[in-house]
Amino acid sequence: MKNIVITGMPGAGKSTIGVIHAKILGRNFTDTDIVAQETTGRLLQEIIDKEGSGAFLETEEKTILSLHCHNAVIATGGSVVFSEKAMEYLKKDGVVIYLDIFLEEMVRRLKNITTRGIVLVAGQNLRDMYNQRVPLYEKFADITIDCSDGDFENCIGNVMNELRKFPV
Repeated sequence: MKNIVITGMPGAGKSTIGVIHAKILGRNFTDTDIVAQETTGRLLQEIIDKEGSGAFLETEEKTILSLHCHNAVIATGGSVVFSEKAMEYLKKDGVVIYLDIFLEEMVRRLKNITTRGIVLVAGQNLRDMYNQRVPLYEKFADITIDCSDGDFENCIGNVMNELRKFPV
């Protein structure tokens, strides 16, 4: 069975929706941010603060490429789409779901961006990051779900309806 790979902006609900889908579908759940933290023994924000965004993106890519998930729901870090290699690896055995949210909703949901492990290039604000990432999420997505209304039950139902169209 194919993996279900969840991508989207920081605050889109990837981990929350991912774990719920894993329960509903009886699948394993993997959060790549947690795997990266366990592998490095460091918080994501610590990697960004001490080594920079480039080192963080390398860590994220290595984490993805080290995964050997089958029949799983995988919640990715928001910046995974910067790695073509990582995304192709995930797509090889998975259906990629992009949880789409409006910029304003992302800003509302993110309480403290200085501790979340969010990759921002020097001088970049959340709007710039958002505009940079949206085309990448769209490029890799097999399914796009609008999750801006904040109703997780609705979002979960929409994901389940769309998944019926794919052999997962």
